[in-house]
Amino acid sequence: MKPPERLIVALDVDTEEEALSLVDELRDVVGVFKIGMQLFDSAGPDIVRKITRAGGRVFVDLKFHDIPNTVSAAARIITRLGAYMFNVHVAGGREMMRQTAKATLEEAGCLGISPPRVLGVTVLTSISEQQLREDLKIQLGMEELVVEWALMARECGLSGVVASPHEIAAIREACGPGFLIVTPGVRPVWADKDDQQRITTPAQAIQLGADYIVIGRPILRGKNRREAAMRIIEELEASI
Repeated sequence: MKPPERLIVALDVDTEEEALSLVDELRDVVGVFKIGMQLFDSAGPDIVRKITRAGGRVFVDLKFHDIPNTVSAAARIITRLGAYMFNVHVAGGREMMRQTAKATLEEAGCLGISPPRVLGVTVLTSISEQQLREDLKIQLGMEELVVEWALMARECGLSGVVASPHEIAAIREACGPGFLIVTPGVRPVWADKDDQQRITTPAQAIQLGADYIVIGRPILRGKNRREAAMRIIEELEASI
């Protein structure tokens, strides 16, 4: 995979107009555009189709977490929209993940298209180990928990996981080379940390074994967003 294809830009904006402007500006230097709740709730599902028609691949980042029937039904809809990838919370359990993976393949088969990659969200990058123990009452260590959940996601037929940079190497060792690792919490050395807790640089994330890195604010806040994206890609190229 070429360095630009590894870069996922988070379209954390309020309007369809802003999103499509970013896609137009960046689509030839970025691999995937991520649509989260902010944009999806504002612009609606059709924004996925519009970005795809404009030449961008779309990661629908809605982190589905509900009963198996509800999430598998949502997976069929996301597949119809033409998403390149989408995610569910591993904490939703094995049956939810199995039914979601199955529904995605079935729907793509009916449509005659390639199925979107289904990713399992492990632990959010804003969660610290202390919060894991004290707030969520989970006594496993962060790395042990994330690896266990990654193995469970693979067992249930998911394509990969979303995990912080700190767990990349352990997931890669446990799950092997064919399992996708999408890594948020990535910050170039010249960018602010913001509210992320478990972070690393783009080059470090790729060297540890990530397939994709997700970056939003360091690009969106830049005076020249294309230049910011190119700086990140140059860092990736130097690391490979």
